[in-house]
Amino acid sequence: MSPPLKKLPIGIQTFSEIITEGYTYVDKTAHALALANGGKYYFLSRPRRFGKSLFLDTLKDLFEGREALFRGLAIHRHWDWSRRHPVIRLDFAGGVVQTRAALDLRIGRLLRENAERLGVDCDWINNDIPGCFGDLIRAAQAAHGSRVAILVDEYDKPILDNIDQLERAAELREGLKNLYSTMKAQDAHIQFVLMTGVTKFSKVSLFSGLNQLNDLTLDERFATLCGYTQADLTTTFGGHLAGIDWNKLKRWYNGYSFLGEPVYNPFDILLFIDKGQVYRNYWFETGSPSFLIKLLQQRRAFLPELDGIEASEEILDSFDLERIDPVTLLFQTGYLTIADTRWRRSRRLYRLRLPNQEVKMALADHLIDGYLGTLPGGRDAPQDELYDCLSEGDVAGLIDAIRRLFAGVPWRNFTGNSLPEAEGYYASVLYAFFASLNAEIIPEDISNQGQVDLTIKLADYIYVIEIKLIHGQAPREPSRTAPPTAPLPGDECAPDPVHDGGVGNPALAQIRARGYSAKYRGLPGKGLFEVGLVFDSQARNLVQADWMAVV
Repeated sequence: MSPPLKKLPIGIQTFSEIITEGYTYVDKTAHALALANGGKYYFLSRPRRFGKSLFLDTLKDLFEGREALFRGLAIHRHWDWSRRHPVIRLDFAGGVVQTRAALDLRIGRLLRENAERLGVDCDWINNDIPGCFGDLIRAAQAAHGSRVAILVDEYDKPILDNIDQLERAAELREGLKNLYSTMKAQDAHIQFVLMTGVTKFSKVSLFSGLNQLNDLTLDERFATLCGYTQADLTTTFGGHLAGIDWNKLKRWYNGYSFLGEPVYNPFDILLFIDKGQVYRNYWFETGSPSFLIKLLQQRRAFLPELDGIEASEEILDSFDLERIDPVTLLFQTGYLTIADTRWRRSRRLYRLRLPNQEVKMALADHLIDGYLGTLPGGRDAPQDELYDCLSEGDVAGLIDAIRRLFAGVPWRNFTGNSLPEAEGYYASVLYAFFASLNAEIIPEDISNQGQVDLTIKLADYIYVIEIKLIHGQAPREPSRTAPPTAPLPGDECAPDPVHDGGVGNPALAQIRARGYSAKYRGLPGKGLFEVGLVFDSQARNLVQADWMAVV
């Protein structure tokens, strides 16, 4: 008889509770040992719900010398349990602060709570925040006879909670800088520092003199410090996942890469098991990317480019309030991850991608809501219609569905902005809808003759789509009864009998002239269509659409 499965630590971030109460635990203590023995000042950025808080709590118990909790774990026989260090833990995860005064109150409370736990006293009345923090560090060392370990959780949350209010966010950044910069002057009294958060602000803007932080974010040695590896799932969670379709699980929840082995989001896996192995957007539902959606709209970001975009190390390395780069924010918050890297001009470049199916579909849903100004329920009908047409090879129905889709965009979405003046807007809306259907999308699909805007693969059909934008000079509508035209020289495709073969349609003409669909011809069991879509910025809709079935 198999032993009973261990409980799942859903939402539990206290290491001692997981160990003593018999919850499932993925051993990360080998990483803790490497950090403790390898340096002193560290920084780690990871998306939310990746296990940062649990790892910090593990370090707290480790430095406090709670040996019994670590028996049987990787670190136990390698750690000197005779040495103990006082631990100062600053956790900004709870609540929201919106003013510098409120932040200072929060910091003061955190410092007093640490002082009480460590059994030391400080002059809270005649001291400012840097003075109190410095006093706390020195007093803790004096009282315990050993240097202090400092662990900071969600160091950036006060800023991120107010990121859509630049002036307020900058004020809170200065308040945190006032706290963190204290540590440099206390170096002689500090044994270890680890600061964790979602984003990485530049050392100049937030850490001031604390420029000795060793950034672990893209350090291959610590790529699996947070998150579950495939081995973790097959061993630690093997019983919970018996009979699982591993390929499907990987597509849905794996794929987060930090220059090492890719990992699963722990929150996804725990909820997936708990809910009876039902595939849902567990991680995505725990946070709202509303600011990101607004930012992408304001910057007129071309959404198809995001999945496969290439960025320099400088872009990924730090975040600056005064110059917010959507790519930086998307990467640091977990909506993009690293696909691969290359060197060019002595610089490392990173190609980014959406990590997995959960993020791809859920982000697309939110982008649809943001671009179309609808409530979540408002996208169901057009999604169903598009899916049915794509999966059945109904191109005429697909074109009609696209027209209805853009006709339903509220006029207020265009007030005070130039969205309809950009071709990327129309491509972005279509990309978001197709991605939300879990269709396979190849943006800017490259051939030996150039690149087409979108290639969509769903069920047994492939759609090669080119998009053009005109400004108030609508081309003629295609003739639904025009006789078929002869194929282009060397072209073996037969035009659909109810379409004009692309005459007068610059988008379809470009597909045919450059042979964008050639590499997909002859695939067994696949229907192939070339589709030319022409939008008008004044009409804010599709004004011409022609297509051909390719045989």
